[in-house]
Amino acid sequence: MCSGGTLSILRSDSYVDLSQYRDQHFRGTRYDQERLLRKSCTLYVGNLSFYTTEEQIHELFGKSGDIKKIIMGLDKVKKTACGFCFVEYYARGDAENAMRYINGTRLDDRIIRTDWDAGFKEGRQYGRGRSGGQVRDEYRQDYDAGRGGYGKTVQCQFYKFYRENDEPHNVVTTQKVRQE
Repeated sequence: MCSGGTLSILRSDSYVDLSQYRDQHFRGTRYDQERLLRKSCTLYVGNLSFYTTEEQIHELFGKSGDIKKIIMGLDKVKKTACGFCFVEYYARGDAENAMRYINGTRLDDRIIRTDWDAGFKEGRQYGRGRSGGQVRDEYRQDYDAGRGGYGKTVQCQFYKFYRENDEPHNVVTTQKVRQE
């Protein structure tokens, strides 16, 4: 964990305050998790394109301070990028600046979001969805080229339709994309 001061209520900064999100897989009490979050130099970065590179992350987040480590989120089955990463800074103040100035900005034509993370542990770089990616991509109904097309449940429905109707697998997808 990095060194850093505590926030007092009088110096509250809504951009760096803790969000309501808590990692449900955290091993420990809610109090322990919040204590770690308040000292953390690590950020979770979400809503990334599957095509965003570590170099792009470094270029953007490096504007807030010296980066210790970037861990790209991977599909646990395919070992390909799945739309999130962790950025660890050396100093809490640099991470706070990233929360203030980078959260909500555009990267690869996507509005990214940042949140505090209690600290990276091995294994957390993998998506938690049943198909290997992120849970939110399992149920997405829309087509999102930056996140691999349709959500996994919609893709499964397409494949089932193709098998049942003996159609080439790209017919429905191509027609849908042309309509949009």
